[in-house]
Amino acid sequence: MNAQVAHGDGPGHPRVPRTIGGISSALRGSRRAQFFAELLGARQGPELDGVLTAWWGRAMLDTDPDRDRIRASAEAGTLPTTTMDDIARLIPRGHGIAE
Repeated sequence: MNAQVAHGDGPGHPRVPRTIGGISSALRGSRRAQFFAELLGARQGPELDGVLTAWWGRAMLDTDPDRDRIRASAEAGTLPTTTMDDIARLIPRGHGIAE
């Protein structure tokens, strides 16, 4: 498995624009209604920013072209995984992981 940019067409051109319209267009059915309910209940500032950030992430996942394949692999137990020990071995000592 290789690492790919998860933001569609690259930096500056995300698959889902990080706007109310972009997010709502990417969501399906009841998820769109739930997004608007949370959006309308949020106060301007950090609370609204948090709602937009959370739902933008969900919209990105909903529109991932590999979504169905990844989900099927996860459900079948064949999705490749990496342990924290494996990740820690890749990071040189003293660069961010407690020793």
